Amino acid sequence: MASGNAINRTWVCQLVDGTPMIDWGNGQVQDILTGDYRPFDEGEFSHVATDRDLELLRRAGRVSAYTSRMVYLIALPEARRAILD
Repeated sequence: MASGNAINRTWVCQLVDGTPMIDWGNGQVQDILTGDYRPFDEGEFSHVATDRDLELLRRAGRVSAYTSRMVYLIALPEARRAILD
């Protein structure tokens, strides 16, 4: 069994500029390489990650494994949240 955080493969995408992202919905994406969150505009979308894209991420140490339906990500930083006073 693969290790890491399993997410649906359709959530992993490439932007027009080549940046690999996770689309968390509600206009929010996370850069897989840096862990940074940012707003997302549909015009930035290029394609759902291909096997080649995922293999590059595996070699970079960000993905532990992938199947036709799932991607197993190495731990990424969580979204920043406001601290309650």
